[in-house]
Amino acid sequence: MFEHRYVSDHLQKAVEAFSRLPGIGPKSALRMALYLLKQGEGESEDLAESILTLRRKVVYCSGCRMISDAPLCPVCSNPERDRGIICVVENVRDVMSIEHTGRYKGLYHVLGGIISPIDGIGPADLAVEPLLERLSKGGVREVILALSTTMEGETTCFYLYKKMASLAIKITTIARGVGFGDQLEYTDELTLGRSIENRQPFKPE
Repeated sequence: MFEHRYVSDHLQKAVEAFSRLPGIGPKSALRMALYLLKQGEGESEDLAESILTLRRKVVYCSGCRMISDAPLCPVCSNPERDRGIICVVENVRDVMSIEHTGRYKGLYHVLGGIISPIDGIGPADLAVEPLLERLSKGGVREVILALSTTMEGETTCFYLYKKMASLAIKITTIARGVGFGDQLEYTDELTLGRSIENRQPFKPE
């Protein structure tokens, strides 16, 4: 009988590392590690180099907090985007989802999460102050609250509304084509695009 589960200490360390990835359990991690062992050395080196490059070269946009290869992301640096509209989203995946619809031509602001007391996430943990700083500079006529239609998302929208209510800015939210409890990244492009186009004034309840 083997002294430990994975025969090799190096294999065990690789499995433990892969297991730390979201959605990857021990069995999937072992499968991935064994797959890499079967491949040529070049493929493993390419993977390792890609991961290192991701960590070293990818940064957060100083404008909207989207991931980028440069200080300003392609959206913020594009002179053809409408700088008078800012779409507030939860994470970078939501930006990608909205961009794929091809229906939105404004800028973004990535909060980095939503208010969730059960997870210990409060307003101070989100990029709320940077958003307010952007708005204080003027030039923005509309803010779209495009957060997940969950209880946490609704709570975050209400909090942001209170913070922005005194500003002379139109505050809207995506139309209810996105059902309650849905997350933007799992909404199909057609529905999401229509929800943005048919956005409505935010009404705190």
